[in-house]
Amino acid sequence: MSWPEPARTRMPEAITAIDEGFTAASVRLGARALGTTWPNPAVGAIIARDGIVLARGRTGPGGKPHGEVLALAAAGGAARGATLYVSLEPCAHHGRTPPCSEAIVAAGIGRVVAPLGDADPRVAGRGFAGLRAAGLQVATGACEALARRAHAGHFMRVRAGRPWVMLKLAVSADGGIGLTGEGRVAVTGEIARRHVQALRGRFDAILVGRGTVEADDPELTCRLPGIEGRSPVRVVLDSEGRLPPGAKVLDPVAATPTWIVSAAADRRGIADGERLRWLTVAAGEGGVNLAAALSAIAELGITRVLAEGGATLARGLLAADLVDEAIIFRSPDALGEGRVPALGEMALETVTASARFRATERRRFGRDRMTRYERVG
Repeated sequence: MSWPEPARTRMPEAITAIDEGFTAASVRLGARALGTTWPNPAVGAIIARDGIVLARGRTGPGGKPHGEVLALAAAGGAARGATLYVSLEPCAHHGRTPPCSEAIVAAGIGRVVAPLGDADPRVAGRGFAGLRAAGLQVATGACEALARRAHAGHFMRVRAGRPWVMLKLAVSADGGIGLTGEGRVAVTGEIARRHVQALRGRFDAILVGRGTVEADDPELTCRLPGIEGRSPVRVVLDSEGRLPPGAKVLDPVAATPTWIVSAAADRRGIADGERLRWLTVAAGEGGVNLAAALSAIAELGITRVLAEGGATLARGLLAADLVDEAIIFRSPDALGEGRVPALGEMALETVTASARFRATERRRFGRDRMTRYERVG
């Protein structure tokens, strides 16, 4: 079966209800790859004609192949004259892969619908311009807010030179995150803890301080069936280079990489390798400079960070205005005497009752309540 040649005349770039639906679907499709595509954005692409989906694709592990290329390959000749819905402006530069914009033109796509342009200066409108110059219709603006949220990490890294940061806290009824000298304490129930496991798989890196490693000796991996391979990079802030040698995060045969960010020049014999890396940054108040630490891991491609512990790190990130979103799990049970305050001397209301954040989602996980807070502005 042959398809008609794509239209080569400029038409009004109108957005229809069908466009909105397919564009939203492309954003959700791409978001399923979050945590696996860094340093590239997680892009979803859908090729459709007359309301019928012909092919789909999303960015592959490590950022390639790109979603558009996978969708075009799946569609084959059926792509000619069809509409491509893509969650971000197609790339226009030669990097690790050829430009997607050229592949789109070569495949004979007739129309491209995308929410917004790419902030990457290597693209920044050039993808759309190249498509239009080749005669394709290009419509933008559909589901823009949804796409900005999905690509928040990519935009933050490109524009601010740091990853997008989510702070996660599990807090008892009396505001504690643990007990002094008690080691690991389960503040929330199993259902909430399993949700956090799933959440980890959508981030490029987990960030903790040395104190959390010393107190809990966590693995910081995804251990739910089916997503074990999506464990993010473990980033440990260790200002003086004093991590316990036997810590689980330093296991030399572990499949999950660990990066140590330190202000100490002495690496204690630790050499950079595939699974273990040492990053030296400037010192800050009470430890490493948090902005410098985030910048260092962004330079290595990290776009999304889940900050999991502990109170010192959480307080430092908030004080430095480096938290873009916070997710707080609240237990109905109190920890009592000896509890460790969630944010040390900083009040939890710094997040929950601040003009800097607004609540965007509330859910229950068993007996625990979860509230998500997003930075305002």
